[in-house]
Amino acid sequence: MMKQSFTLFFLSLLLFGIAQAEPKKKAVHPSMVPIEEVEGLPRVLLIGDSISMGYTVPVRKLLEGKANVLRVPMNGGPTSRGLAHIEKWLGDGKWDLIHFNWGIHDLRHMDDGKCQVEAEAYEANLRKLVARLEETGATVVWASITPIPDPPLIPDRTFGEVSDYNAIAAGVMKEKGIAINDLNAWMLPRFAELHNKQDLHYGDEGYNFLAEKVAAEIEKALSAAK
Repeated sequence: MMKQSFTLFFLSLLLFGIAQAEPKKKAVHPSMVPIEEVEGLPRVLLIGDSISMGYTVPVRKLLEGKANVLRVPMNGGPTSRGLAHIEKWLGDGKWDLIHFNWGIHDLRHMDDGKCQVEAEAYEANLRKLVARLEETGATVVWASITPIPDPPLIPDRTFGEVSDYNAIAAGVMKEKGIAINDLNAWMLPRFAELHNKQDLHYGDEGYNFLAEKVAAEIEKALSAAK
């Protein structure tokens, strides 16, 4: 009996050690969970950073039965990441509409005090990305950069002027005749109420509010393209 107890004890320790040694799997963000496409519906691709990740699922719900809403399988980051991954993100399938945004990561100040992607490079990168998106034949919609609160932020970081980069991007879009979804103007009146304290992100109410505008602009653009 004693021998059996010791055996069970050591077996328990062994199993516990194995369980502790196994790396914990990182939870998949809800926006990254693959969806089952409905045949015959328009295919929409969302490109963007963590803000777009936050509104992806509610946009899908709002456009259920109207469009297959997919997104790039990661945080879209700055324009430099976009250029590095755009071919993989676009894949071989046909897109009916691409709703995109880059900017918050480009604006982030690095250790040298400069933006991660300085204004001149931001415009040049955007022009390359827009040209590639247009090559797909999809209707293209640009979303402006959402507001960023004044520091201090958690985690501690600072950013350049949102208005400057939005102006650069808006100039490119107007020149190219690309539809503009002004998410900045949409959010600004309710930003203080909806953004997380000392953060540029939102809770469910904020992302649902952004999703209303994104879904409406997508539906409008798809209707106009018919």
